[in-house]
Amino acid sequence: MRTLARPSRGAGPLALVVALLGLLLLLAPAASAAGGLSDASATLKKGKVYVDPAMADRFSQDQADALTKKIDKADKPIFIAVVPDSPAYGKDTVFKDLRTMVGVDGVYGIWRGNQFAARADRGALGAGLPERISGAAFRSHNGDIDATLNDFVDQAAPQTKGEGVNHSTSIAWVVIPLVLVALAGAGVFLLIRRAKKRKEEQARAELDQLRRVVDEDITAFGEELDRLDFNPAAADADDVQRTDYTHALDSYEKSKRLMDEAKRPEDVKQVTEAIEDGRFALATLSARRDKRPLPERRPPCFMDPRHGPSVKDVDWAPAGGSPRSVPVCQADADRVAAGLDPAVRTVDTDQGPQPYWNAGPAYAPYAGGYYSSFGGGLLPGLLVGTMLGSMMSSPAYAAAPMMDGGHHGYQDQHEGGDYTGADFNGGDFGGFGGGDFGGGGGDFGGGGDFGGGGDW
Repeated sequence: MRTLARPSRGAGPLALVVALLGLLLLLAPAASAAGGLSDASATLKKGKVYVDPAMADRFSQDQADALTKKIDKADKPIFIAVVPDSPAYGKDTVFKDLRTMVGVDGVYGIWRGNQFAARADRGALGAGLPERISGAAFRSHNGDIDATLNDFVDQAAPQTKGEGVNHSTSIAWVVIPLVLVALAGAGVFLLIRRAKKRKEEQARAELDQLRRVVDEDITAFGEELDRLDFNPAAADADDVQRTDYTHALDSYEKSKRLMDEAKRPEDVKQVTEAIEDGRFALATLSARRDKRPLPERRPPCFMDPRHGPSVKDVDWAPAGGSPRSVPVCQADADRVAAGLDPAVRTVDTDQGPQPYWNAGPAYAPYAGGYYSSFGGGLLPGLLVGTMLGSMMSSPAYAAAPMMDGGHHGYQDQHEGGDYTGADFNGGDFGGFGGGDFGGGGGDFGGGGDFGGGGDW
């Protein structure tokens, strides 16, 4: 008796799956050939040099692989893309777009069409260096993409901070299994604790740095109280004057107490808030005693908050910088009017004395407290072009304004190679001087100066 083979019930669905897989395989090359920001960012995330299919005839995959090996060997967060002059890679947005999608602090070099330029996060490569290195490499090789890119990497790698993305990935795949097997979870706890301890140590160091500066401000405030020589029991003292004096004295004591209790850099914000409030009460008391009009509630003198409340706004620019309107005390207003340098508050740094607005991100809460009563947009506007100003213009600042007590990374600054997502200083990639590729010859709008590179 013959038995007829019956078709399996699963044959139909299986055949459909096979057909779909085949279709996907056929479509895959076409999709990969499309190129674009998504493909570019996915390739860069893997630590590979990206070449858009449209540029393969000018920069081969073999050349890209060789350059990738060089970057891997250097173990630096350097990202290179070779793309056509195409709307898919907008000349004014390509740097910000790729940096946002890759999400890693580093140095980004892009050959677009017939131009080459570079941008970098400040923690990876110093201000102005990406533009100067890329400009020199471009001008040295007369349109030779391979020679230009290799020259750029050779020059940039020794100066770039941080580790390459492949370094982080390889270490993770080796360490994590060993920790899980050998320590059964204890190792993970130790790693977390170590990272936390490192952040705490950094926060303590920054707080110690701030403490010296803030203690000077508190001392100066106390000396002003002494110089006023006000006696609440004097015959000519009235209740309003005594209220002002009590307010100023309470603010002085509060600032000392808060500074003693400060545990983190952001705690300093409350201290300078108290000092600013007390100084205004002191200025009001002084006006009452001298029978002068009461002062307007204005921000502290921008040049040095120890000068007390400002009396007017003046147009002022530091050497080589652009003018901006800043609130100043009368003495600094007179100096600026006479063409003299104002009495700027400087603090000690590793680079020597610097204005407080260029002394590092730890000074964000210091400055923020002094200006917290005058609106969240005031201080970033005053600090445009400074180290603190660049930080305050970042997406993180917009999401958590320091004037409302937000944390701005003064202890979480990123070095090259750290994953930061879209939270990076847009000014480093912002197309100053006419766009990312706004000028001829890869010079970014003329000369490759990049609009001052974050300086004033």
